Amino acid sequence: MHGGLVVGNQGFTFIQQVSPDFTQRLKEISISKKFAAGSVLFMDGDKADHLYLIESGQLKLTKTTTDGKELTLQVFSDGELVGVPGLFEESLSYNTTASMLQAGEVNIIPRQSLERLLLKNGIFCAEFLRWMGIMNRRIQSKFRDLLLNGKIGALYSTLIRLSNSYGEPHEKGIYITLALTNRDLAQFIGLTRESVNRMLSDLKKQDVIEQNSQGNILIKDLTFLKDAICCDDCPNEICQI
Repeated sequence: MHGGLVVGNQGFTFIQQVSPDFTQRLKEISISKKFAAGSVLFMDGDKADHLYLIESGQLKLTKTTTDGKELTLQVFSDGELVGVPGLFEESLSYNTTASMLQAGEVNIIPRQSLERLLLKNGIFCAEFLRWMGIMNRRIQSKFRDLLLNGKIGALYSTLIRLSNSYGEPHEKGIYITLALTNRDLAQFIGLTRESVNRMLSDLKKQDVIEQNSQGNILIKDLTFLKDAICCDDCPNEICQI
């Protein structure tokens, strides 16, 4: 986890990490489509023939365990690219399910078209590989937090990542603009809603957080959360939800 305060996801989306020329070329080889909330873009196990560049709305990646429990792995907003299990392989399948949390517009990019573009332009290829490396490190650090910090630490690290990705300055601390139910939070960390209810209640009693009826969380004492899990000093671009 990152030791410094980062508010908002500025500078860390896909289009903010690659050149405008690359983004423009991707849009030129894509088809734009609008999706309603709840729409499924791809399913775990589907053939991975397309990538998805989000113009607007919010999208979540989920994985269902063998016992039927749904885990939320990541949440993405505009400017992010999803659906990249790999490149330059004969046959690739998605290893997650992608669905829209909020209605929006998505640019659908054929994987083969992207591969041809990368083969023709070394600069674009270098930008893309750098971004893929960042995303892999982000996933690895998240799983490390979930595995090593226990149930309470898993919740605390998730709140810190949410504050980095969706936090806005507030007179009392950091306001997370992404509204989540306690069930949503539970799906991020593989716990029951009841367990998350108890842990959030404890944080409220300690005046560490507030939570409104819409599901938005106000983190009043970020230092408490970071100290509790002994934050590592990983780069800001890695400490994202």
